[in-house]
Amino acid sequence: MMTALAMAAAVLLDAWLGEPRRAHPLVMFGRLAIRIESRVYQGRRYAGVLAWMLAVIPPVAVAWWLSASLRHEVRWLSFLFDTVLLYLTLGLRSLGDHALPVARALESGNLLAARDAVGRMVSRDTLALDNAQVAAAATESVLENGNDAVFGALFWFAVLGAPGAVLYRLANTLDAMWGYRNARYENFGWAAARIDDVLNFIPARLTALSYVLLGDASRAWRCWRTQAPQWDSPNAGPVMASGAGALGVRLGGAAPYDGVWEPRPALGEGNLPDAHTIERAWQLVRRSVLLWLAVMLLLGWVVQGARHA
Repeated sequence: MMTALAMAAAVLLDAWLGEPRRAHPLVMFGRLAIRIESRVYQGRRYAGVLAWMLAVIPPVAVAWWLSASLRHEVRWLSFLFDTVLLYLTLGLRSLGDHALPVARALESGNLLAARDAVGRMVSRDTLALDNAQVAAAATESVLENGNDAVFGALFWFAVLGAPGAVLYRLANTLDAMWGYRNARYENFGWAAARIDDVLNFIPARLTALSYVLLGDASRAWRCWRTQAPQWDSPNAGPVMASGAGALGVRLGGAAPYDGVWEPRPALGEGNLPDAHTIERAWQLVRRSVLLWLAVMLLLGWVVQGARHA
């Protein structure tokens, strides 16, 4: 029950405060990762493994030690510590803060502002996108980051407590920094990408299942089964395919990167996305969070009742 209550409290904190605007721990961690990379970089896998360990193990170890120590000494302080750590790993409100301006710009007919806003969410060449493509880019980002910025941290908090949430968020950050298939990171970033894949395997499928349950279930399930295997990413595929199906829109398809339109598999079925689609995707993620919290609170109540029986 305490785990479920901490999850609910962290989500409320995130809704109230959003991400820290000054000295965010993930920003400081990113700077640390850059320094580590500059010192150990080689185009070899073992160098990437070493860099990952140097970046992740110390902060996770500190989080584990503090969480365990407080749990045995002051329970209320342990609860507060775990709640704050989980809050710092969540990006639910930030997801809306980035996505909704794109929707508002499209609704007002300001394509240039919409392109600029979606450029803060995705890495593709936004100046080449039309209205539907801007809406698709924002919607895909909301659906995928529902897992990466929210559900992954909640899942690992439920499994391993605050250290688990920290482990997940740091690993996900390193994947975003090093997990590229290019000349510099093909080998060095291999460990970061593979570890992120492993940590996201179960959360991504639970996220996809949440989208199925809270959207057009039959369409979402069909898109998950038929479209997800076509994606290179073993975790982004299920999340985005089920989400697109749940919303009843067509996403995916070719996207411009570095001046080249790269082919991508189709996602979803139905109409082309628009500003309303972005808002619906955001609401789908929010409803999924409420579903997760309700399930955790119910499980906590059942377990607590069984212990007192």
